[in-house]
Formats: sequence, structure tokens, C-alpha cells
Amino acid sequence: MPFAALAATAAAVAAALATPRSPTRTPVSRSAPIRMTVVGAAGGIAVLGLSTPRVAVLAVVALGVGAAAALLLRRRRCRRAAQQVAGRVLETCELLAAELASGQPPGRCLGRAAASWSPLRPVAEAHDLGGDVPTALRRLATLPGAADLRLVAAAWAVSSRSGPGLAGSVRRCADGLREAQRARRIVEGELASARATARLVAMLPALALLMGSGAGGRPLAFLFGHPLGLACLAGGLLFGFAGLWWIEVIAGDVEDGP
Repeated sequence: MPFAALAATAAAVAAALATPRSPTRTPVSRSAPIRMTVVGAAGGIAVLGLSTPRVAVLAVVALGVGAAAALLLRRRRCRRAAQQVAGRVLETCELLAAELASGQPPGRCLGRAAASWSPLRPVAEAHDLGGDVPTALRRLATLPGAADLRLVAAAWAVSSRSGPGLAGSVRRCADGLREAQRARRIVEGELASARATARLVAMLPALALLMGSGAGGRPLAFLFGHPLGLACLAGGLLFGFAGLWWIEVIAGDVEDGP
């Protein structure tokens, strides 16, 4: 890509991001700092592209590396958050089963469970107001990691329509969720080795660069000082992060199950 085109593209991105979308939107949002950072980076790259093209290319590569690393870290945080929510769902089901088995009314059981896990409060409020509890549970099940609440919603709906004991239904749901979580932990343990192997393979090029430098070569000078080296650097980083993302996507599909 010509350096002038690179500078023009960066300037266009900066202008597009800096343009407000709608005057009726709230002026402050959670993405505003990230947006301003991207605008500043794109504007800086545009200026560098007109003055020092090589530095501009390196800046683009660094920006891409930072964005890819941020995406991977965000996916990892989301996965951990979903695992925590799944654990809270199991604890909530066990608490409901224990409270119902002791003879407590469903409304009080939901209230105590909501006091332990705040996202369950709309479900407890729906019961207190005479609303549809299964619908509220299904709505809550849309949270990442809370999909197992659909089983509780189905058990609640069957119990309210056909009359079987709600305590026994919720207990069976809790037992099934406990077995499913054990299976997920086994799968996570198996996938941990695959993720570690992918990260190790991604670090091998850096080791090769160190070995080349120790053998008297100048791989870093080629990568950062020659146009073909810059292309190799950008392509290698692209394929490396693409491989890590591919492993995460496959592992996520396996963890989610069929």
C-alpha cells in the first residue's frame, strides 16, 4: 500500500470516528475513552504517514497488535465471567431445591435466592406481582453463562400447569446441572492444554529471532528496516493472532456443547 494512501485511510478513520452519530445521544458513554484513543492514534498515523512512512507502518502494526491482544483478553474475561455466572446458577438451583424441600413457599425461596444473587430479583418480583415466573427465568437465562436457567423455567412451568411437586423438579434440575458442570470442568481441563500449546507455538517466532540474533544474523534489522521485512512482520503477527483466535473459537464451541 502506498504511504500516502495509508495516511489518507488513517485520516478518514479518524474523521469517521470523531463525527458524532446523533445529537440526542447521551454525551458520555463507556466507549468514549476508547473511541478518543482510536481517533488520536489514527490521526497520529496519518501525520506520520506523510512525514516518516516507515514509522507509520510500524505504528499501524503496533496498533493492530494492541487491538488483537485486547480482543483476546476481552474474550477471556467474558469466558471467565460466564463460568462464574454458571456457578451462581448452580448455587441458586441448589438453594431453591433446599428451601422448597424444607416446606418454604416458592415466593420466599425466590426472595432468599435473590438476596444471594441479585440478578434473580426480577424473577422474585415477577412472582410477588403475580407475573409469569418461567418467562422471567427464560429472560434471565439470556445472560452469558445462565442458559441452564431454562431447565428451571421448564420445571417451574410444568409444576404450575400439571401439579407435580416443584421441590422435586427443582432438585432434579440441580442434580442435572451439577453433573453437567462436572463434565464442563473435565472439558475445560482438556482444553487448557490445547490453549497452552497454541500460546507456546505463537511465541516460537520470538525465540527464532533471538536464536538468529545470537548466531550473528540481523533479523530485527530486516524486519524493522526493510519494506519486505515489515510485510513479513505484519503477516506473521496477523497469522499468529488469527491462530490464537481460531483456537479460542473452537474451544468456545466445545465448551458450549451441542
